[in-house]
Amino acid sequence: MALSMQSSLPTSVPSLNRIVIFGVGLIGGSFALALKRANAVKQVIGVGRRAETLRRAQSLGIIDAIGDASSVAGADLVLIAAPVAQTEALLRELAPHLKAGTVVTDAGSTKSDVVQAARPALGDKIAQFVPGHPIAGREQNGPEAALSELYQGKKVVLTALPENAPESVAMVASAWQLCGAHVHHLSADEHDAVFAAVSHLPHLLAYALVDDIAARKNADRLFQYAASGFRDFTRIAGSSPEMWRDISLANRTALLAELDAYAAQLSSLRALLVAADGAALEQVYARAQSARQAWIAAIEAAEQVRTYEQGGD
Repeated sequence: MALSMQSSLPTSVPSLNRIVIFGVGLIGGSFALALKRANAVKQVIGVGRRAETLRRAQSLGIIDAIGDASSVAGADLVLIAAPVAQTEALLRELAPHLKAGTVVTDAGSTKSDVVQAARPALGDKIAQFVPGHPIAGREQNGPEAALSELYQGKKVVLTALPENAPESVAMVASAWQLCGAHVHHLSADEHDAVFAAVSHLPHLLAYALVDDIAARKNADRLFQYAASGFRDFTRIAGSSPEMWRDISLANRTALLAELDAYAAQLSSLRALLVAADGAALEQVYARAQSARQAWIAAIEAAEQVRTYEQGGD
């Protein structure tokens, strides 16, 4: 699997006179706030389905003006931060107004479907679209959830197209780096396979567990005694149902493969419980513990390197 990472800081600050953001909630709003904090953009225009949401984003200083699809004319950068199922319609809407020199990117959690939708939507302007996915989030939604520091130290995956000019990819990468993110590169198929395993499946499991408990006759008593383990495991079930419905359906082939593999693992564990095979259960738990500890150690080591490179203590 080909994966590379660019340096965490751009070599030069891009001159972004105007950016347009479709979707001014957590993801899009945080992107705007981070670029404003870095003094990397002069004007941010917000576009969305709900006028009230846009007005709230403007009052919070996330966007400077409210616009529509025509606002992309003359923009330097456009970010689509809406649920992935809306991507094709939004691209079709903005395409007639898209001028040479404007780069469009997205923040969708799936990429193969986005690329497939973008090609007919943009036609001969497809080279101006650089797909992306910031690996960051919170359970909260809406403009009020936006944080200027949301992307600090987080990964952003770009799945550049063969048609993309290096300068277009560099513009998107630089913008994310100015938000504090570390940019990685994958193909769209590689991206979807990876995130089906480490993101989409965990969300499905968290939603399933909470829904199962909530549907029981003694749900109140069960929730009464649920403590930190249950809270931590199910934290991501507080995320946007609309967004995760779209992600699950968009990446259903890879997600089904991961779900089948996980179901096989659960079946094996069930057999060990039926057989009261404590030694084998402990081996599974020990392998998982060891793998998680190694993963945490790698994260901490990477954070120390980044702190050193950025001049920290």
